[in-house]
Amino acid sequence: MPSIQVADKIYTGFITYMELFNTYTRLAPKYFSQKAWHATQINSRQRLRLYKDLLFPLAEECAQLLGDQAGNSLSWKAIKSEYQSLIADRPDTELAETFFNSVIRKSYPKLTVDEELMFVMEGFDSCRVRETEKLLRTYPSFLGLEKNIRQILDDYDFGAPFMDKEQDIKFLISSVKKVILTRYRVGSDTKTQILKPVFYRNKAAYLIGRTFLGHKWMPFIIPVLHGQKGVFVDTLIFDPNLMSSMFSFTRSYFMVEAEIPSQVVAFLNSVIPHKKIHELYNAIGFNKHGKTLFYRDFLYHLDASTDQFEVAAGIKGMVMTVFTLPSLNIVFKLIKDHFEPPKTMTRQEVRGKYKLVSLHDRVGRMADTHEFEYFRIPIDRISSDLMAELRRTTNSLLKITDTHLIIKHLYTERRMDPLNLFLEHCSTEEGMRATEDYGRAILQLAQANIFPGDMMTKNFGLTRQKRVIFYDYDEIEFLTDMNFRIKPKAETYEQIYASEPWYSIAKNDVFPEDFRRWMIGRKDLKEHFLEYHKNLFDPSYWQKIQERIQEGELIHAFPYPDEIRFRPEEKI
Repeated sequence: MPSIQVADKIYTGFITYMELFNTYTRLAPKYFSQKAWHATQINSRQRLRLYKDLLFPLAEECAQLLGDQAGNSLSWKAIKSEYQSLIADRPDTELAETFFNSVIRKSYPKLTVDEELMFVMEGFDSCRVRETEKLLRTYPSFLGLEKNIRQILDDYDFGAPFMDKEQDIKFLISSVKKVILTRYRVGSDTKTQILKPVFYRNKAAYLIGRTFLGHKWMPFIIPVLHGQKGVFVDTLIFDPNLMSSMFSFTRSYFMVEAEIPSQVVAFLNSVIPHKKIHELYNAIGFNKHGKTLFYRDFLYHLDASTDQFEVAAGIKGMVMTVFTLPSLNIVFKLIKDHFEPPKTMTRQEVRGKYKLVSLHDRVGRMADTHEFEYFRIPIDRISSDLMAELRRTTNSLLKITDTHLIIKHLYTERRMDPLNLFLEHCSTEEGMRATEDYGRAILQLAQANIFPGDMMTKNFGLTRQKRVIFYDYDEIEFLTDMNFRIKPKAETYEQIYASEPWYSIAKNDVFPEDFRRWMIGRKDLKEHFLEYHKNLFDPSYWQKIQERIQEGELIHAFPYPDEIRFRPEEKI
């Protein structure tokens, strides 16, 4: 029976995916211990590519097995039923369901979401943490603060000696006393729990834990870094906003071994409760299942709301048409059929830029996206202005039925306040903070080997925590491909009054001093910005960053401020 064969093939494909996913993940502590940062980057990209690398040939095999039945719903109902029995007892059933959805979407021609053929509303949503020894290490209060902290550092092996463990213990004790014990009294029910698996990202390892104190759980994160003489504890983070930012949609996924992914997610949800479940799955590398849960949330939201989708606020882009639902903090982005001058790229080139971002280290400065095909929206929820805009700019991507608008391809992204609009109405003090972070965002992207291209404020947004994020990717390039130049000075009458530049300009030439003219327009902010970020306008500064990257250095982007580091002078 083809249904049994196809179900077995998909199940085998899923097992292969999980085995390889875990293989890449288990390399993270090894590379951390060896300070193999280049290998760390490659390993992360390979794990990101893995899903699609396996999915496309598998979907093609399934389609060939089914032949002319590949688009037959009865065949796929039978396959789903067989597959459901195969995965019923797995501890990662929810991931197996998402894998099936991915296969059918690639095997069944032009399939929209179908609850009978796919796993749409099934699977794990949320659960209580099972406080098992496999998941957690528990430290009781009766041992005392120093003994507990010493035991924690002894329990976790980072594959390298500590630079100064005694000093790390003193730093941690001092931090706990200052932030926690001045406000709460330790009781007989006080205990500390830390996830057994260590979270790795870039040059850092993180312990994620919580302490029961004052009748509630208090979360914390302990980052561990490599110095010149060994590993060291960099800080102790209690601030829930900082913790949330570390699991942000603007950052790369963690490498963390999760025997039962839903339990790791449940623990994370207990310490970062305002993060949605789909965001936490994204954060630990299961972004495809995060996409499934995001879509499930989207369907719930549609049922619970009545407002209409509308064109997003801000200056309309030359490459993307963007719309939103006011009651939902998401934007939907479609690549236009035709680009307005001076844009000359193709739709495929734009998709390539988004793929580049999905595989690159986002360093907390670029928004993660989910890519959808044949995305359905009830037709009565589309405003007339939005429908007119979509027909005018993206008509080739639209299919309209009596009940739904079906969009052949789009990206979803977290909605943010456009920086240009924010700067129009904010106070001078708010504007100074935002423009300072705007400059930091550009420089941190540069250190990650990303040159944004179009750095106008309209291409940046602010998160809930007023962090500046870049979200327009059609002109990004690798920083190392750019040529930063000093602008030649006109010397002759002809040069001074020439209507066109009298010197040659290559496509990849950049003149940083020109940034001064257009980066910030408000007079009360411009002078401060130019002084605060004077390095932005110096070609040699950009060239030095290029040299560091070309020499193989991985420039670490700290996901927390320097002022909370125990040893801010320590280089990594």
